[in-house]
Amino acid sequence: MSSTGSSPKLLSRTKLALYAAPCLPLAGVGLPLIALLPAYYTQTLGLGLGVVGVVFMAVRLVDIGLDPLLGLLMDRTRTPWGRFRPWMALGAPIMVLAVALLFFARRGVGPFYLGAGLTIAYAGWSICVLAQCAWGSLLSTGFHERSRIYSWWQAFNLIGLLMAVITPVLAATLGFSRQADGMFAVGVLLIALFPLTFAPALAYVSEPAPQGSRPRASLGDWLALLRREATLRILAVDLVLGLSFGVQASLFLFYFEGVKQVAPAAANLLLLVYFLAGLAGGPIWTLLARRLDKHRALAASCLAYVVGLGGLYLIPAGNLAAAMAGAVLAGLPYSAPNLLSRSMMADAGDEEQLSCGQDRTGLLYALLNSSTKVGTALAVGMTFVGLDMAGFHASGAGNTSGALTGLTLLFLAAPAALNLLGVALLIGYPLTSGRHAEIRAALEQDANFKRRHPALDRAGP
Repeated sequence: MSSTGSSPKLLSRTKLALYAAPCLPLAGVGLPLIALLPAYYTQTLGLGLGVVGVVFMAVRLVDIGLDPLLGLLMDRTRTPWGRFRPWMALGAPIMVLAVALLFFARRGVGPFYLGAGLTIAYAGWSICVLAQCAWGSLLSTGFHERSRIYSWWQAFNLIGLLMAVITPVLAATLGFSRQADGMFAVGVLLIALFPLTFAPALAYVSEPAPQGSRPRASLGDWLALLRREATLRILAVDLVLGLSFGVQASLFLFYFEGVKQVAPAAANLLLLVYFLAGLAGGPIWTLLARRLDKHRALAASCLAYVVGLGGLYLIPAGNLAAAMAGAVLAGLPYSAPNLLSRSMMADAGDEEQLSCGQDRTGLLYALLNSSTKVGTALAVGMTFVGLDMAGFHASGAGNTSGALTGLTLLFLAAPAALNLLGVALLIGYPLTSGRHAEIRAALEQDANFKRRHPALDRAGP
């Protein structure tokens, strides 16, 4: 399963596809929670914009504290089935319950119902995504092979998003044109996908045994992780880029319908095009990471995204063809932050193991999960409260020019500034491919020594 950092064993496409398949339902719950459900709960179920924004933000921020605990528990888990696969099996039924509550809701539910559904969804999502990402980091020790693993992971995430986005459109073409019908169809699809994708992955993709003793996780240990420059930079970049994409996702339909005067069905089609472009862009960023190193490829994607945002601003109102082109341009960089930051965190895990002698994979990915959650929580809370303050109406009726200007600034200017900040954070990133090769060589030399002297290994702390 592992090899040297310079010439890793390539995983088969079948194994990569099986490993990534659970992303289909997980992604269908992930971004649609902020791209589709807020609009559904405000426009169809009648909750206020500010109320929905506060509920999403509050639940997400409270949920952030769950990740470090989960990371510790996963790192300390020892079963014949591995550390992370049992947790994925636990998370799947939790997600099924959450989907039923959130996507099958009908008019009359209040903020407490929404908060309860989101709490269950975020808990199950945290368990599954954290376990899957940490599991993926163990499938190879190769610097570039890890980018390949997470490119498959991100590709299946995008396919899952596309399925969630296109399902309401297909339902409408079959005569089920109400927004509630579309959400119900998405819920049915996701519930079916959980067993269909999780079972083969858990059955046929192995998990390497953990190295060393069960790790400690005191407050000092957590702070030590945050003092590592590479780890801290990855978390900071993930936070600002997650906030950027979260802002755009939560406002996408509002912007194209309200500012660019695109019909609701066409706006959903544009969201589909946006994610298709993100899927197409995945191999580009993986190849660029191999040529330039991961952090430089990620910085390039940030700059490309800023250019894409400029294109969205220049789209003439009511011009669907131009809107399609703009969605493609803005969507191409979409996959880069997720796949590259997770690949970079796997390398940071090797650095941590070399330094302290303990495998803290779960805890590192828990911190990454937390930064992603902070970004998405702030995105929904800030944007929906901001829209409410600007006087924007979710129904689209009676919006003043000032309200539409506020929407435009939130949708375009804020993400552009955040991506430029991401570029600044990546300048001078220390954990390059050359440095990682040195770390892997030292780790493998240490592992070889312990295999030759098992008594000394047992006598250690």
